[in-house]
Amino acid sequence: MKTRITELFGIQHPIIQGGMHFVGFAELAAAVSNAGGLGIITGLTQKTPELLAREIAKCREMTDKPFGVNLTFLPTFSAPPYPEYIQAIIEGGVKAVETAGRNPQAYMDQMKAAGIKVIHKCTSVRHSLKAEAIGCDAVSVDGFECGGHPGEDDIPNFILLPRAAEELKIPFVASGGMADGRSLVAALALGAEGINMGTRFIATQEAPVHENVKQAIVAASELDTRLIMRSLRNTERVLMNEGVKRVLEIEREKGDAITIDDIHDQVAGIYPKVMIDGDMQSGAWSCGMVAGLIHDVPSCKALIDRIMSEAHELITGRLARFDRG
Repeated sequence: MKTRITELFGIQHPIIQGGMHFVGFAELAAAVSNAGGLGIITGLTQKTPELLAREIAKCREMTDKPFGVNLTFLPTFSAPPYPEYIQAIIEGGVKAVETAGRNPQAYMDQMKAAGIKVIHKCTSVRHSLKAEAIGCDAVSVDGFECGGHPGEDDIPNFILLPRAAEELKIPFVASGGMADGRSLVAALALGAEGINMGTRFIATQEAPVHENVKQAIVAASELDTRLIMRSLRNTERVLMNEGVKRVLEIEREKGDAITIDDIHDQVAGIYPKVMIDGDMQSGAWSCGMVAGLIHDVPSCKALIDRIMSEAHELITGRLARFDRG
């Protein structure tokens, strides 16, 4: 399948693995890329630019296909040394960067001068247009269904994607609720040129996370995520557990007076406990509503092959039958 996304990143299938904290290591990125998608190493999971350089080199040994690096831009008071991280990406020969969080404009010149293609994660049309204006090559449009930070507009992808298609000139992929061939065909119909999957790729054989995490996703339904930190305007969609229950209780008690310090223990430093140790009750970790569509733990190749086969059958079979009058 050829789209502007496959052509932009030099990949076989229009499927991108989103950056995920303590999930996006070389093993997963290489497996996705080897299967024809675009694997992504999560940059800030690596504590220093030197460690990121080492992870890029490791991934390079595991695949000869294109892969990318995610860089999430945090508030300035806690900003990592981004120019050094970007230099590690450049020296590693990586030509695709998924940016997220704050506006990446300050670092665009450094990346563009190195020939890097930038895809920025956005939760609204206005932010997507801003990304286009500052020179991003593509955007990942994240609907309200997505795991992690869905923004504050609460617009689901059935509305957000066609609105993005009406406004944008650069290509975009759909993120949030993407799991299978149906997701891909629906995204294409709504104007996207591919899909970005996060939660679905956690539940794969190559994802270097504890088996408890994978089984929790398989066991979850579409009703098992919650939104936290709404009153802080830093909304995050997470999988329900005992730690999340404590967050929600504190939020109810504190109301608008809540501060991040009130829930620090349930949201800070949780990912190693969950992803490495398998402590599923320790606190909040990002998970999409798409968990309700995830029923197995395949290899990345089996998953991507299945998605493309399902998509082909839908386009040439089921949907084609409706057009025969």
